[in-house]
Amino acid sequence: MSPPAIDTAAIRRAVEVLRRGGIVALPTETVYGLAADAEHGDAVRKLFAAKGRPADHPVIVHVSGADAFDEWAIEVPDAAHVLARAFWPGPLTLVLKRSARAGDIVTGGQDTVGLRAPAHPWMRAVLHAFGGALAAPSANSFGRVSPTTAQHVIADLGVKPRGKVDLVVDGGACPVGIESTIVDLSSETPKLLRPGAITRVQLQAAIGHQVADAGALSPRASGRLEKHYAPHTPLTLMPADALAALLSKPGGARLAVLAPMSALEDCRAEVTLAIAAAESADDYARMLYSSLPRLDTSGAHRLLVAAPPAGPQWEAIHDRLRRAQAGATNE
Repeated sequence: MSPPAIDTAAIRRAVEVLRRGGIVALPTETVYGLAADAEHGDAVRKLFAAKGRPADHPVIVHVSGADAFDEWAIEVPDAAHVLARAFWPGPLTLVLKRSARAGDIVTGGQDTVGLRAPAHPWMRAVLHAFGGALAAPSANSFGRVSPTTAQHVIADLGVKPRGKVDLVVDGGACPVGIESTIVDLSSETPKLLRPGAITRVQLQAAIGHQVADAGALSPRASGRLEKHYAPHTPLTLMPADALAALLSKPGGARLAVLAPMSALEDCRAEVTLAIAAAESADDYARMLYSSLPRLDTSGAHRLLVAAPPAGPQWEAIHDRLRRAQAGATNE
């Protein structure tokens, strides 16, 4: 999936808004980000207010490339340079010890900062024209499903004067579809804070040693709360065969379903919407955040999602679905 040709007028408008301390929703290859000047405290506070994000929850600082290490971080390990060469620009965030340039407003008061060089050409064009770094968490209400289209952002946050965002730049659907992998390199042992499209196996192959799981003392990072990425309708994850058996019975509550086609073939239950799950992990990730809002607004009483396959490439999908299940309202 290739983004549309860059709209230079839209890029120019975005930079103008950012320079006067506004907030702009911008496409990245992962999800849409809600961007503000990372060194403008009032602008970042507007961003937090628009999302309803807790002040101690850090945001990722988006930069053009590894040159930013010298500006935003200290004691940068060799592994950071290796991973940046291998995966930047791309869907990888590196958590490093922060420099004085990284203020408490973007780090949540921690001694670390998350840096990412995004690959989306529209976001890179804004970074180049802006000439600075952008704080840019996902452009959605805190804890809810991340947006992968401009329309998702508008439906959730809205555009001023009635909405919360100064400008939404429509650069097409996000080609990756889930948030970046986050790796903590602020201590001797690299740790995986959030799985993403770049897998643990790929990280380990690049740096030549193990990437451990995050522990209780690991830095706080985006997307690590137990309840996150959540629709409003109660969501249940279940094995595909159990879901198929449930769907084969007529009656019951109105359901909306995301499952393999094989689980949908003998459906007799009352289903408001059924979406066939993609077979590959990449395609599944690309469709996940566009599918959940459709299921959520279909009028169903309950969302059912068939548990995806196991394997390293599916780790991020399992992570998002597990947190979505925990975060969905179950009243």
